Amino acid sequence: MAKSPSEPLNSSHTSKVLKAAIFSRFLLLILTILWRSLLTPYDTSAPLNPTCLHNPSSFPPPLLPSLASAIENGVVWDSVYFVRIAQCGYEYEQFYAFLPLLPACIFAFSRTVFAPLAPLIGYRAVLALSGYVVCNVAFIFAAIYFYKLSVIILKDPNAALQASILFCFNPASIFYSSIYSESLYALLSVGGCYYLISGSNNIAVLWLALSSLARSNGVLNAGYFGFQTMHQAYDAFARKKRAFLALWILISGALRCIFIFVPFVAFQAYGFYNMCLGRSSDEMRPWCKARIPLLYNYIQSHYWGVGFLRYFQFKQLPNFLLASPILSLAVCSIIYYVKSRPEIVRSLGFQASVEEKSSMEVIFSFQKSYRSKDTQFSEESSSRKQENHNLKLRKKINQGGDHAEGRTIHGSSEKLGYTSAFILPFILHVGFMVATAFFVIHVQVATRFLSASPSLYWFASLIMTSPNTSKKWGYMIWTYCCAYILLGSLLFSNFYPFT
Repeated sequence: MAKSPSEPLNSSHTSKVLKAAIFSRFLLLILTILWRSLLTPYDTSAPLNPTCLHNPSSFPPPLLPSLASAIENGVVWDSVYFVRIAQCGYEYEQFYAFLPLLPACIFAFSRTVFAPLAPLIGYRAVLALSGYVVCNVAFIFAAIYFYKLSVIILKDPNAALQASILFCFNPASIFYSSIYSESLYALLSVGGCYYLISGSNNIAVLWLALSSLARSNGVLNAGYFGFQTMHQAYDAFARKKRAFLALWILISGALRCIFIFVPFVAFQAYGFYNMCLGRSSDEMRPWCKARIPLLYNYIQSHYWGVGFLRYFQFKQLPNFLLASPILSLAVCSIIYYVKSRPEIVRSLGFQASVEEKSSMEVIFSFQKSYRSKDTQFSEESSSRKQENHNLKLRKKINQGGDHAEGRTIHGSSEKLGYTSAFILPFILHVGFMVATAFFVIHVQVATRFLSASPSLYWFASLIMTSPNTSKKWGYMIWTYCCAYILLGSLLFSNFYPFT
């Protein structure tokens, strides 16, 4: 992925995003407490906590049992697995469906920051509290990085602010406030993309590699580096006529992609070591004998029935309807981009690389000068100076041309906002995710599966701010987000099915 023009961060906008992220987390907390107090959970078995299979240890009863019970009662659905893994490790085969980054963070916080609370509320409540803090704090930072990335990509602080506020109140918000891996994944994937666009490749590799240790779809983030490598190698070989440079770019890009895969692959090897080695042929599970023993794929297929078209059953129609809003938004975002920039999509961005070269060289010089300032919250005065500098650079490109969203810049095909050529890798990424959500996985999971995809919020922001669209679409998007926040906090917190 090539570098993109950068915009100065507006400190007032950054503050608004921060406030929105914090407010949304408190809103989810209040709603969860409210619904838990008004309704009886469908399943009350979550507080049950049998001793660990290995190294069982007993803890004295907490001094504040009511508070401990209130905290533990919020551990429902997959949160039970994450807390259990943090406490006891990977005891059973199906536990390996949950990657270790979140349990590791929970364990670390429970043994350090929140360790003094163990005598008061008990160790399991401390684990749960650690999980809540990790996930909610990670979401707040994810929102900040989302705004920073959006400013660079959209080149419009107002559109970036709109998209970031939408992200703070996204329809899968309940999962970002619960002990789920969504918050950590969003932070690492969005933050990794931000560092990649900013030119900090080593930091980007580390963050994206960690994202594959938070969620399995983190391995798809290697595609961003693959896209960048493809364009840089083409530029070196076809335009600069430097074959050795192109070869070096391909090698370094391949190594970065491999590094992003390594954590997920290492975890599969860890599962193979624990579940397969040292066992007789009769004791081995079927996946242990496979040519490529992928534990994760086996668990998803065997325990959850995940597979191509396996969810296409008439009884699952309500789940398809539940996922239809996010899938419709994603498909519309892809169609809109393809129709707006067909030449970019057909050429996978190579045509854009040629046509936009002159303008990009000027913008790159701006980004390089600004990168050191872009890593911190700028003051209003410095922001205004940087805006003036950015305007001068754009005038060199435009030479008086119109730079409203969706129009060309002095004859080049670069377009501002959502139709920018820099959106393409995000479109390709979300396209693959949509196909996977619809044809392979449990479709109702699509709401949270796609919720960390930046292009969805950029497109929604375009719909809500464009003068060519009716205001009713903006109302519909906000109604959708609010309805799913209310519905999700109601159903999820009381152990009823929701995405």
